[in-house]
Amino acid sequence: MTTFVDRVVLHVAAGDGGHGVASVKREKFKPLGGPDGGNGGRGGNVILRVDPNVTTLLDYHHHPHRKATNGKPGAGDERNGADGGDLVLTVPEGTVVKDGSGEVLKDLVGLDGEFIVAKGGRGGLGNKALSSARRKAPGFALLGEPGDALDIVLELKSLADVALIGFPSAGKSSLVSVLSAARPKIADYPFTTLVPNLGVVQAGESRFTIADVPGLIPGASEGKGLGLEFLRHVERCSVLVHVIDCATLEPGRDPMTDLEVIERELAQYVPDETLGGRPLAERTRIVVLNKADVPDALELAEMVKPDLEARGIEVFVVSAVAHTGLRELTFAMARHVAEARAEIEAVAAATPQRIVIRPKAVDDSGFKIIRENTADGEVFRIEGDRPTRWVRQTDFSNDEAVGYLADRLGRAGIEEALFKAGAVAGATVLIGPKDNAVVFDWEPTLVAGAELLGARGTDLRLDEATRPTRDDKRADYAERRVARTVARDELAAERRAGHWATAKDEDTEE
Repeated sequence: MTTFVDRVVLHVAAGDGGHGVASVKREKFKPLGGPDGGNGGRGGNVILRVDPNVTTLLDYHHHPHRKATNGKPGAGDERNGADGGDLVLTVPEGTVVKDGSGEVLKDLVGLDGEFIVAKGGRGGLGNKALSSARRKAPGFALLGEPGDALDIVLELKSLADVALIGFPSAGKSSLVSVLSAARPKIADYPFTTLVPNLGVVQAGESRFTIADVPGLIPGASEGKGLGLEFLRHVERCSVLVHVIDCATLEPGRDPMTDLEVIERELAQYVPDETLGGRPLAERTRIVVLNKADVPDALELAEMVKPDLEARGIEVFVVSAVAHTGLRELTFAMARHVAEARAEIEAVAAATPQRIVIRPKAVDDSGFKIIRENTADGEVFRIEGDRPTRWVRQTDFSNDEAVGYLADRLGRAGIEEALFKAGAVAGATVLIGPKDNAVVFDWEPTLVAGAELLGARGTDLRLDEATRPTRDDKRADYAERRVARTVARDELAAERRAGHWATAKDEDTEE
């Protein structure tokens, strides 16, 4: 037997991005091949996707931890790492995705519903991608970013047009079984139904779905019985059908009292406004006086029917066992469902589509500096997506990579902003989230310091301005030949003038 689970807490983690690689091309007869390190691959996403074949969240109840695969690191010869595979988690239609604080992230309605709940980290750039006209030989690469990791809540709210509500053992499951092809468990004891039963009803050319919502008793909206757990399945239903047991022998029970008790519980339940839920009191009502195959029940039903109709409620006397009154009930539900669908379509057509534009502010620098007083003294916290991402990408064991980070922070205007915020040399600077920030002892950049040694990532051997061309080599060779000839002529003239003599000349004189 399959267990029904309609609410789970899921721990999801996207894949981390692969690291870039620092590599230099090494090939015979090409000593200065240059950088050829590839980029790291993107981490896999975690995707929630609606699957019509899935009806429960049971699998995530037993296995709540899910993680996508990481991206592969880059390699030499400009080979990029492979992207991590996306992790697709299938959920039933009508699943609501919430974060840990209860805020709705996505309402997965429609068979094509899909939502990326956790994005994979970016892959780090290799030194080939980091090379430029000013940085011809980077000796470092960027690290891959970590993927998103968060806890989410999945809640299943059934997508049914009609909800059958009422006290336990009122005959709701029996109606579902005779009106549709569903085969729920039926027995003569309370709380036989522990899960919502869905069925598809065909009334002429109209087709709609009905749901048997179990567990409604006095105090259900406060969590008594199973009511609070399954009242969420009523939120999306347009038509509410009260199934009243006219043959009950319980003391204090009668059709009018049962109706008022259930109505009171529905009025106290507050639907989720973020999903556009209307109060349950505004839904269309139909009353079904069930078990008319029992003589006493039929007599009672005929007695209370005029009173209910006087309240403006449509009433049907039926018997799920004898199959009496079902045809009229079916077509009445189909009519109300058609009216509700037409109303929803009209509202959707009349409501203009909202286009939300969030332009970037002119003075938005992409970061902000917060001056804080802590137990360890004054600190300056830098918050912003770009600085945090740059810190995550930096290999702090590589001095050149750290210098590259300093260059990026300087170009973004962070150093100037620190001066304006009151930071001085040696001040403590934190970059990143509070629970995982990188701490620096800030030292302002000197204009006449390391810049005198050349830009980071340069190599004089790769500087085209210092490498002689073929014509330059030929001209230099010709100049050396001319200089050598001139030197020989000068030496010969000095020897003839007697300024100096060779060993051969001395032997001749003797």
